[in-house]
Amino acid sequence: MKLEEYLEHVNSGKRIVANSPQHLLMHQMLQEALEITHKINNEYHTSEEIQELFGELTGKPANRTLGLIPPFNTDCGKNIHVGENVFINSGCKMQDQGGIYIGDDVLIGHNACLLTLNHAKEPENRADMYPAPIHIGDKAWLGSNVTVLPGVTIGEDRDRKSGSAGMPRPI
Repeated sequence: MKLEEYLEHVNSGKRIVANSPQHLLMHQMLQEALEITHKINNEYHTSEEIQELFGELTGKPANRTLGLIPPFNTDCGKNIHVGENVFINSGCKMQDQGGIYIGDDVLIGHNACLLTLNHAKEPENRADMYPAPIHIGDKAWLGSNVTVLPGVTIGEDRDRKSGSAGMPRPI
């Protein structure tokens, strides 16, 4: 199975059946993500080097406006989409198989967890999973230790967009 086929499958919200071609590719992508996040998390890197590694992780060109403080963890990487001027603080974990879409000027606090998979409810199918995307609007602020569950949309912070003074409100 090719990455494009996998992304089409999960982005449509279709069930990932245990031991299916999609499930097997998930495990392969996990190994690739572990290798890259190990580099990010266990060596000193300049901001530019982290941006390059993040681009390798996501399979997209390096985003020169991304701020990322390690450690950072993901079990896929290929379904993370990051806008401009995004800051991700240390300890962030992204389970991105279902798709994580982050708008512009977003702040993500320490130890945030963004999770896009749920397991099947039936015990006999518990290893099956259902993907659902997370969408984070422009100028949103996710406070420290937030957990964002599959299928959640966080709207843009209109107060910040309208130019109001002060810090954004965490969710």
